Amino acid sequence: MPPLAVLFPFSCMAIWAGNGIVSKLSVGLLSPAAMAWSRWLVAALILTPFLARSAWRQRVRIWAGFGKLAMLALLGMVLNQTFGYYAAQTLGATEIGLMMGLTPLLTVLLSAWVLHERPSWGALLGGLISLLGLLVLLGQGNPAQLLQQGVQAGSLYMLMSALTYALYSVLLKRWQLGLDSWTMLYGQVLCSLLFLTPFFLLNDGTLPDSRALWLILYAGIPTSALSPWLWMQGISRLGANRTAIFMNLLPIMTAVLAVSLLGETLTPYHLIGGGLTLFGVLIAQLMVKPIVSRKAVPVS
Repeated sequence: MPPLAVLFPFSCMAIWAGNGIVSKLSVGLLSPAAMAWSRWLVAALILTPFLARSAWRQRVRIWAGFGKLAMLALLGMVLNQTFGYYAAQTLGATEIGLMMGLTPLLTVLLSAWVLHERPSWGALLGGLISLLGLLVLLGQGNPAQLLQQGVQAGSLYMLMSALTYALYSVLLKRWQLGLDSWTMLYGQVLCSLLFLTPFFLLNDGTLPDSRALWLILYAGIPTSALSPWLWMQGISRLGANRTAIFMNLLPIMTAVLAVSLLGETLTPYHLIGGGLTLFGVLIAQLMVKPIVSRKAVPVS
């Protein structure tokens, strides 16, 4: 493994962790609809001078795969991010990071369904352990509390955020549109604006003020325009499996930033529930031997 290659996925995770803090800081300054729309508007303005000409040359392929491109944008950029911003209204950045850490495990499970890949023993065992950790986390240390009070809206939003991004990752692997990575990203950014502009106008329509400008710039430039390039560079140098392991750093980095910058407190249920969740995800990524069904042995 090239020693400097790990800096690409590591930097990507650091940016994503910072975006969790930005999501929390945006509460009260601008609505989730305004934040989601502004973010991709900034990303489109930044990427257009560099990618518009290349996209125009590939317009025939883009149009041929427009439906799939739009679906990818809806899942990975519109729903995933918007659910996350709504979750930030009631959840702390620590909970957001811990629950987003479920994405790799959900990706493995969805791959078995959508791509017909045989699940591994690690996916089954890790799934059970992560589920236990999630129950501890959602029940704030007492899973039985969920039967009495139910799951709060913010937690449901984050589960949907992790699920939509996992489905996005699976479909991204399944659908081969014949486009390079940057054109795929640019096409999805433009499709996201098509979805989010009417949503923003109907739900808010008020332009953000200057107090939220630096939050929008962070979400639009490093998170939306730079981090995908860092992630793609990591995959090209380390491979997809090694790069995916770095996703386990996201909850840890987010928690560290939340404690140091937002003054959030780590409770025992954060440590136990989050630890079990991450342990389950790690098992799913390390124990990759698929479950092989036993073939019937003919009787002589």
